[in-house]
Amino acid sequence: MNFDRWFNSQDRLVKVILLIIPIIGWIVECLVRLSIMLRTQSILHIVVFLLFLIVGWSWILCLIDLIYLVVKGHLIFA
Repeated sequence: MNFDRWFNSQDRLVKVILLIIPIIGWIVECLVRLSIMLRTQSILHIVVFLLFLIVGWSWILCLIDLIYLVVKGHLIFA
């Protein structure tokens, strides 16, 4: 699964637009985190994926990721 590489290759504006749309943003973040978790199989990425899967539907984690994306250019822990 190379969804994270596809997402990171997009322009920053496209990434922000994908994350702003409520349900689409959650699905995109889940797919990016799932892709990273399957590729690296790191405990940190597994915990972050599960945390986002369970609590990620709230706007708090999405907002944190959106701000981090605008500042740094990629999702937090991704």
